[in-house]
Amino acid sequence: MEAIKKQASKLREQVAKQQQAVLRQLGHLGNEAAMVSDTEIKCHQQLQNLYTSTRAAKHFQKDIVRGAEHFMSASKKQMEIATRLAEDCCKYGSENESSGTPLAKAALQFGTSHKSMENERETMLRILGSQVVEPLRASIKGAPLEDARHLAHCYDRLWQEAAEVIRRKSKYKDPTTSADSAVKLQNAERKLKELKSTMMALGKEAITAMLSVEDQQQNITFQKLLTMTFFLWLFNVLLF
Repeated sequence: MEAIKKQASKLREQVAKQQQAVLRQLGHLGNEAAMVSDTEIKCHQQLQNLYTSTRAAKHFQKDIVRGAEHFMSASKKQMEIATRLAEDCCKYGSENESSGTPLAKAALQFGTSHKSMENERETMLRILGSQVVEPLRASIKGAPLEDARHLAHCYDRLWQEAAEVIRRKSKYKDPTTSADSAVKLQNAERKLKELKSTMMALGKEAITAMLSVEDQQQNITFQKLLTMTFFLWLFNVLLF
């Protein structure tokens, strides 16, 4: 029970620190903090977390693609060497098959078996490219990710604009200001209300899109990682 209480207390502290960081970003930790609701702060934080998560997954997908491509490139070079050796062995065995010597028979058997192995490896590499590399590359450059990130960027621009309006509004609230400032205050309040309404709608849309992309990224990356693991295991089986 004591451990649970400590964990809950730690979580509250983390949330409080995140909220203060957001408010510091807006530049108003004083009385103006009430202008930003907890719902708006949570929406902003969730979008930031989702953006970080999807960016990390995208970079990981790039790492997998790069590693798989390097593996395929190195394997193809090995295939060329092994295939050339197998062909030389088959040639020697075929040309000297009539002699019936153990060497001719062994060379022919070795060459034939290794040509078959290299054909299997070529097929495996082709499948690895089509089932792992290409789908991940499509996910990296896919429209859903770019569209979701675009919504997040639009939301962030509105957030910054709202922060600027709040700062102006704070300045206009000075009781010693002129009638012109009072008009500006009313305009700022109206502008802020419009921005908040647009932000909440756009924030919900962006979060929905980012959650969908995050789920797709996690699923496809996990599946392709399993597929690659299986093919690497199969590759070792074929070799040894």
